[in-house]
Amino acid sequence: MPSCFFATDLHGRVERYESLFTLIQAERPAAVFLGGDLLPRSSYRAGLAPGDFAGGYLRPGFERLHETLGHHYPAVFLILGNDDPKVEEPSFLEAVRNGTWQYIHGRRVPFARFEVYGYAYVPPTPFLLKDWERYDVSRYVDPGCVSPEEGRRSAPADASDVKWGTIAQDLSTLANENSMESAILLIHTPPYDTALDRAALDGKKHEHVPLDVHTGSIAVRRFIEQRQPLLTLHGHVHESARLTGEWKVRIGRTVCINAAHDGPELALVRFDPESPDEASRELV
Repeated sequence: MPSCFFATDLHGRVERYESLFTLIQAERPAAVFLGGDLLPRSSYRAGLAPGDFAGGYLRPGFERLHETLGHHYPAVFLILGNDDPKVEEPSFLEAVRNGTWQYIHGRRVPFARFEVYGYAYVPPTPFLLKDWERYDVSRYVDPGCVSPEEGRRSAPADASDVKWGTIAQDLSTLANENSMESAILLIHTPPYDTALDRAALDGKKHEHVPLDVHTGSIAVRRFIEQRQPLLTLHGHVHESARLTGEWKVRIGRTVCINAAHDGPELALVRFDPESPDEASRELV
């Protein structure tokens, strides 16, 4: 199988996307995985109309690649992230109908002999947009963070689901009793207390309470430990690779990768799902 590409947290940076498009055309990967935070930062607050970036730039870019590559066009799997307004979801779903990509939040889809699962929610953050935030394993909120019941939303949400829903429950429902032996999980938040979720919060406090420098999901960590999927792909914490020097870790048999990057370049991870341990990362 040709290698697969994984990129995340591009935040609408056109130069990153152009690098990605060029590499897809040159190398013809079997699949491209996009792990959320795909749109320009704070696009909802900035007053961009829904679909301006997804429909006006991102979708046409992939459609041109499809026309150029023909049957060599890769399978494209994507989710949104906590900085992507949920009001943008229809733009991504429209492109699904045209075969441009597969939008896989909350879904399981086949890929060769593998199964790909997608999940966009992250634990509560200090940020105010709450479309893709969820309580983690309980209704606890870290100091300095804003609960999913507060903040603002770009699209309506069921109040009971917002109050009682958790990432732990969602992952259990999504995976059900399925074998994870050949599962690839595309999850925006990284697992808690690893080299992949290390934030630059050293020495910082909220109302005299020290902040946890690990900002990933306890539910995701527990799920990986208990279910042992083949590979998990993450983003969300941009600075983790710079702070820890690691972008790939192993939890049991599971290889976990965070492709987020806090520099101007595109951080591209290449991997073969048959041998995920051999994944490589390049700044382009």
